[in-house]
Amino acid sequence: MGQLFYGNATESIEIPDRLLAHLKVLTATKLRRSESFTLTWRHGADIAAGRQTIWLQPAIPLRFVFSGAEMEKLDSALLTEMARAATSSTGLVVDFADFDIARALPVAPVQPTGGDAAPVPGELATAA
Repeated sequence: MGQLFYGNATESIEIPDRLLAHLKVLTATKLRRSESFTLTWRHGADIAAGRQTIWLQPAIPLRFVFSGAEMEKLDSALLTEMARAATSSTGLVVDFADFDIARALPVAPVQPTGGDAAPVPGELATAA
């Protein structure tokens, strides 16, 4: 499990590495363009039922910490779907369990095109 440190909080949000890798690329792309969005997830089995939502925007510090040393392979179709959801009024809603199971599935890597983060496929084509 990776960790997302949000704002000045000392506690982290535990997120499967594969999901965290996709969130890092999506977030870097959107925040670089000053596009804010919400991220919602359900509580895990170790916490009472419920969900949490955070607002991701350029002024809030973020730190992504991965448990594995190797870079996760990114799925371009998944990034496109995540970007579409993040732009909606509902925001991006994720289920951590889907990414624990999906870890074993092969995915196609996304090749960076330069800059400090890989692009979100389909979304950059419309950028100015």
